[in-house]
Amino acid sequence: MDKFYRWLILFYSWESSSKKNISTFELAKGKKQLRKNVIRSIRNWALIVCGIFSAACGLKSFLLPNSFIDGGATGISLLTAEVSGVPVSILLIIVNIPFVLLGYKTIGRFFAIKTIVTITGLAIVVAFLNLPEVTHDALLVAVFGGFFLGAGIGLSIRGGAVLDGTEILAIFLSKKLNVSIGDIIIIINAIIFSFAAYFLTIEVALYSMITYLAASRTLDFVIEGIEEYMGVTIISVHNEKIKKMIINVMGRGVTIYKGSEGFGKSGTNKERDILYTVITRLELSKLTAEIDKIDSEAFIVMNSVKDTRGGMIKKRPLKH
Repeated sequence: MDKFYRWLILFYSWESSSKKNISTFELAKGKKQLRKNVIRSIRNWALIVCGIFSAACGLKSFLLPNSFIDGGATGISLLTAEVSGVPVSILLIIVNIPFVLLGYKTIGRFFAIKTIVTITGLAIVVAFLNLPEVTHDALLVAVFGGFFLGAGIGLSIRGGAVLDGTEILAIFLSKKLNVSIGDIIIIINAIIFSFAAYFLTIEVALYSMITYLAASRTLDFVIEGIEEYMGVTIISVHNEKIKKMIINVMGRGVTIYKGSEGFGKSGTNKERDILYTVITRLELSKLTAEIDKIDSEAFIVMNSVKDTRGGMIKKRPLKH
């Protein structure tokens, strides 16, 4: 078994593959890293598979039977399928090919390969999986079609791939044109819905905008999670008491920055400890209430945190 591990470690080694001998320490380290990589890969592909079936459910059970579209590359595929009669499963691959090639250049080969497999998997599921038509109510179709489609795209992104290549184009253009990614996506979708209003009907275009809004909100929810994190910066003369409160009452970690005061007409160089902690949005009210008990004049700055890794993020059990 050790020979098998040695071969795998040499094959996937971050060091030179010409190194033939591996020490016991390197073998143990390699085994641990290999297990982590395997578990991460299984988790990512499980998310991608769930994303494929969720998106297929949104398409087959809601959008396709009612001739609704979405934004992005998926919306282009749906609109083209309605106008030309070409199966949407084929168009999903054709429309996304330029975006995948762009992703290969801008992000990397492995990302492009995973994206090709993911989009091809969605096309196969849409082509061969029979799903029932849930409803023909226009509002329900728009909301829940967007929900399942957005959930599928979000799960795929968490797995390291994309089901819709519009974001890749937006990233590329934002670097070239010095425009935000969000603005580019809005412009692309405005063009798509304008074509939908022309080739289909204005009513379908309006409902499709609801589909896009539902999908985008679900996408944000899936990526950011239920517990959205908040970064909180606290400046107070009672920083030591507040630090102990965050650790003992909130059960969170604290980072301490060294700073100096700068308020007043001429400013001042008096040193002051600046506290920084990351909590969930649900805990924000409790934190501000506890700080107010210690120092009602404390200066607090709060901002959203997209994602976190490592550190004392998950609340630890308190021991009193």
